[in-house]
Amino acid sequence: MAQISAEKGHSDGATRRDFLDLVAWSTVAVGAGALAWPLVDSMNPAADVLAMSTAEVDISQVPVGSGVTVKWRGKPVFLRHRTEAEIEEARAVDVSDLRDPQTDDARVVKPEWLVIVGICTHLGCVPLGNKPSEQRGEFGGYFCPCHGSHYDTSGRIRRGPAPTNLAVPEYEFTSDTVVRIG
Repeated sequence: MAQISAEKGHSDGATRRDFLDLVAWSTVAVGAGALAWPLVDSMNPAADVLAMSTAEVDISQVPVGSGVTVKWRGKPVFLRHRTEAEIEEARAVDVSDLRDPQTDDARVVKPEWLVIVGICTHLGCVPLGNKPSEQRGEFGGYFCPCHGSHYDTSGRIRRGPAPTNLAVPEYEFTSDTVVRIG
């Protein structure tokens, strides 16, 4: 009988059972990969989260002395096109008198543009002052009416209960008219 199977091409020891084992284990491996892929893919950030990680803002239409508010990561970000007087006023401040000492140059990339997160550092309110018609407080910057925090034209805390300056997000100018936040 051994000679009969040798005549039919089974002399290398491979049998039908070996072939079925190979097919079965290959199917198990493909099935396991197909089940694992959605789990691994679910660990990637969602499209809406990736979309919110950066924001590009066209600032070409913002006149000097005005500002715009954009939403980034669910927070308001103030972009103000500062006047020469606002820039000089911010630079003239004696940093040693500030609760949270920072120079104006440390807070801006281009002096004419102030980019800050518009959330009061006291209790998370949104300060007024980004629009020309809003109250800007004693120092001409921003004013949080909830508890009376006053910020200057560089977003630095000057009076009131807020412990720190308005935050400066990571940002860069990708051109003369576009700012990328984040």
